[in-house]
Amino acid sequence: MRPSHMRRKVRLSLLATASATLLTACGDQPLDFDLRGIGGGFSTADAATGPLANRPRPDDRGVISYPNYQVAVARRGDTLADVAKRVNADPATLARFNGINVDDRLRKDEIIALPARVAEPSPATGAAASGPIQPVDINALAGGAIERAPATPGVQTAALPPATSAPQAQTGQEPVRHKVERGETAYTVARLYNVPVKALSEWNGLGADFAVREGQFLLIPVAKQNPPARKATPAPSAAPTTAPGTGTPTPTPPSAAKPLPQDDTAKPSPAPAASAPTKPVADIGKTTKPAKATKMTTPVTGSIIRGYAKGRNEGINIKAAAGTPVKAADSGTVAAITKSADGIPIVVVRHVGNLLTVYANVTDVTVAKGDSVGRGQQIAKLRSGDDAYVHFEVRQGFDSVDPAPFLN
Repeated sequence: MRPSHMRRKVRLSLLATASATLLTACGDQPLDFDLRGIGGGFSTADAATGPLANRPRPDDRGVISYPNYQVAVARRGDTLADVAKRVNADPATLARFNGINVDDRLRKDEIIALPARVAEPSPATGAAASGPIQPVDINALAGGAIERAPATPGVQTAALPPATSAPQAQTGQEPVRHKVERGETAYTVARLYNVPVKALSEWNGLGADFAVREGQFLLIPVAKQNPPARKATPAPSAAPTTAPGTGTPTPTPPSAAKPLPQDDTAKPSPAPAASAPTKPVADIGKTTKPAKATKMTTPVTGSIIRGYAKGRNEGINIKAAAGTPVKAADSGTVAAITKSADGIPIVVVRHVGNLLTVYANVTDVTVAKGDSVGRGQQIAKLRSGDDAYVHFEVRQGFDSVDPAPFLN
């Protein structure tokens, strides 16, 4: 056999061995075609199993309204100028805000962020109800039901509501609005928020290649709100039937079928009383318990000027002196460094247990995306003037949670 044929045979053998090893590594977990799952790395296969809600239906203009922002949904064949005309917005301002040109052709269902609020959806514009989509206030619903409950049992009558009642406000969860930075892709954004890239594409009308552009706003899909499962009422146990006049038999005690025997074992004699301890020579005080460690440390030492309110303020605002260091609440990895619509930096840190912490309204960021940070490490500073506060959020998967239990 010639040497060239021998070398070719060896190369083919090595290639076959490497391919077999690669398939074996993927055999015990869902196959991830972008190769992120190889070797135990990140995979979006688990995120795809979680139930996600569908994007809300827009009104006839294409507007979807939330308490903190509004977006418009493009139709097939629309340009940005067509969307601006339909929602009564300035085309040039709308183009600058979304990082595209006025005459650019849009995809069907593409999301266009509105820089200023337009007229709210209503039945007159083709919406099912009036106003922005608001979160469901479970406490208010439960409180109203309790107040309407009769004080005494009995048959109660009430007048039916009129057939032409005013439309109720739309309810739902407000999704995170993410602005795409340079170098980000649909896959990295989906990885950041732990959602399937297919759901991200369906919510934002992305193309078959999932392409995104710098400055584009994306709505992050939210979890589906399932009704609570109702517990089945256990059937009452059947009572034994007895003849009339014979009485009801006494049930057997649950402890034993027969009474326990009399305890006649000898009792041990009590131990002699211990002698009184001698008084110490000097009073050294009592030993105190060490302070309990909190799950997270406060990013800024200052006063809380705005508390957590689900649906209205997804975190807490902590005010301190301008230039005060903003520190990481716990060790983790910098998942993203983005900016608000006004260009103010926002730092997102990922922690163990599917937790994210968000530090908004900061300046002089000292970390980069992908950096590992320790608990209490400085990552930014507070801004100057009246804006010397940090907006701090803790997110568990899709939802924001109250930061207080993590800090106290």
